[in-house]
Amino acid sequence: MRSQLKSRSRLVLTGVAVLASVTLLAGCTGSNDDAENIVDQGTTTEENAATGDTVTIGFSGPAADHGWLGAINSGALAAAESFPDVDLQVAEGTNDVNAQIAAVETFINNKVDAIVLLPSDGAALTEVATKAMEAGIPVINVDREFSSPFAARSTVLGDNYGMGVSAGTYICGQLSGQSDAVVAEIAGIDSLPLTQDRSAGFADALDDCGLKVGPRVAADFTVQGGESVTSQLLSANPKIDAIWNHDDDQGIGVLAAITAAGRDEFFMVGGAGSRNAMEAIQAGDTPLQATVIYPSTQAADGIALARLIAQGKTAGDLITPSVPNRIVLDAPVVTKDNVADFIDLSFES
Repeated sequence: MRSQLKSRSRLVLTGVAVLASVTLLAGCTGSNDDAENIVDQGTTTEENAATGDTVTIGFSGPAADHGWLGAINSGALAAAESFPDVDLQVAEGTNDVNAQIAAVETFINNKVDAIVLLPSDGAALTEVATKAMEAGIPVINVDREFSSPFAARSTVLGDNYGMGVSAGTYICGQLSGQSDAVVAEIAGIDSLPLTQDRSAGFADALDDCGLKVGPRVAADFTVQGGESVTSQLLSANPKIDAIWNHDDDQGIGVLAAITAAGRDEFFMVGGAGSRNAMEAIQAGDTPLQATVIYPSTQAADGIALARLIAQGKTAGDLITPSVPNRIVLDAPVVTKDNVADFIDLSFES
C-alpha cells in the first residue's frame, strides 16, 4: 500500500532523473551549443509572457450554485483579463447539458481559436468537443473528463484521490500511536466518481498507518446537508478522534452541527479550500484544524494553456517542446502554519 501512495513521488523522481540524464548527455556530447540545442526546444517563459497575436477563446462553465464553482468562473474571467492578447467569449453558466452543447456549437460557428470547457457532464459533452477538435479548434477540458481522448487537446484536473490521501496522511500524523482512534468521514454525493475517489484515497492512506475509516455519512455538498448528516453522525457516535469532511461549503453546516452538539474532543480536516475554512484555521477557535486544497484555479489554468496552444507556444519551463496533454494539480494540506501561503487562492462560500 505504501508503494501505491508514493507513486506520485516516484514519478517526480523519475522526471528529475530524466532531466539529469539530459543534462549529463549534454555535458558528454560536445560543446555548449550542443547543450543549448538539447534543452532549448520551445518558447521560453519570457516569450510566453510577451504579448502575441490576439486569440479568441470560448469559455463554458457551470452554473455558480456552489462557492467553488463560482470561483472557477471568476478565475477564468480574471485570467483572460490578465492577458492583453486574449479575447474571451463567455457562455452563460449552466448545468443543462443541451444548453452547454449549444454554447460549444456557437463557439465552433464563430471559429474561435480555442475552447475552455468545464462540462456539466463529461460523457454528454464528448461528441460536441470532438466536433470542435475536428474543426481544428483545440479544446481544454477542465475538471470533469470527456469519455474520449480525441475530445480534448489538454485536460486540467484536480486530484480527488490525492485529496483523500492528503487528508488521511495528515490525520495519521496527528493520531500517531493511537491505534484505536475513531476516524469519521463526511463525504459528498456518494454516486459521484469524485466522491468515490476521495474516499478511496482516504481509506488507503489510513490503512497505510494502521487506521481505518470508522463511522461514515454522505451529504450533498450543501450547508443544510452537511448539518443534517453531521447531527446524525454525532448522535450515533459518542467517541470520535478525527473527522474528514470532503467539502468546505458543506463544512459550514458540519461545524454548526458540532457547535450545537457541544462536542470538542476531536479535530476536523476540511476539503476544497474555502476562505471561510482558512479564516477558521487562522483563528483556531473551531475544531477545523486543516483543509485540503482542490484547486478552483483549474479554469484559469485552462485559459492560460489555451492561449499558449492557440499562439503556437509551449510550456516554457519544460524541456519537451509542447503543452502537456494532461495536468493533474496538487492537493496540499493547509494548516495554521502555512495558511498565509494559500488564502489568496481560496474561494468564497
